[in-house]
Amino acid sequence: MIELPVISKEETKKRKPDWLRVKLPIGPEYAKVRRLVDENKLHTICESGNCPNMGECWGAGTATFMILGNICTRSCTFCAVATGRPTEYDMDEPRRVAEAIKLMGVKHAVITSVNRDELKDRGAEVWYQTVVQTKQQSPTTTIETLIPDTKGNWDALYRMIEGKQEVVSHNIETVGRLYRIVRPQAKYERSLEQIKRIREAGMRTKTGIMLGVGETKEEVFKAMDDLAANGLMILTLGQYLQPTKMHLEVAEFIHPDTFEMYKEEGLKRGLKYVEAGPLVRSSYHAERHVNVPMD
Repeated sequence: MIELPVISKEETKKRKPDWLRVKLPIGPEYAKVRRLVDENKLHTICESGNCPNMGECWGAGTATFMILGNICTRSCTFCAVATGRPTEYDMDEPRRVAEAIKLMGVKHAVITSVNRDELKDRGAEVWYQTVVQTKQQSPTTTIETLIPDTKGNWDALYRMIEGKQEVVSHNIETVGRLYRIVRPQAKYERSLEQIKRIREAGMRTKTGIMLGVGETKEEVFKAMDDLAANGLMILTLGQYLQPTKMHLEVAEFIHPDTFEMYKEEGLKRGLKYVEAGPLVRSSYHAERHVNVPMD
């Protein structure tokens, strides 16, 4: 196999490569989404996660809403979302999210959440109500839900997906070897089982992996094989970017040609759709994923 270029860890401290440049969020559509988010007191992973595509997506009149507050019970080393003891639990939130989605007029909505491990149902009822009320207010809108690890609470999982959203995503984030470093409160095998159960429930399955945290090509290939064996349909691959100096350092910047190679490999290994590129994130071009055939 031809070795494709990467930028070493030492070089990452000097500069980011040209392919990681992003546009500042500007324009009337961005301003409209900004106003709706603020007026409805909503959280978005676009902001909390420092997403590099916020300008592009918001400029197109779309956003990924984050329910169940903006404080997470997990302390993943890659994530910019605040960690702590959540205080927010608002059963009126589903209505407000559904109304905002209707006001924005989006054709495809992405909804995610923080982890709420302290809740017996992991926040499943809020999840269910958000999907159902969005469907009621915007019956032609398709929905992707990016759900957290339920820690093996399968009743909670099934309630989260009972609203009949079109895509159910759960990000494994990295390869199995790096879980103790990247996702210390999660388990690789448990996330694979969660994806398997989602597919067995008849849903369109999706996950995302960050590259550049120290994984090898062989480990990425192994993850692809594991995901395909557990019923995954859609995979997103993007470059990890360190949100602050307190977070996990970037091990390497992956070249766009390497992302293209991974895309080809994923399709060869049985995945139905692979979105791969340095600035790809879970919800990037999410409207395309709803059209992936179920059979």
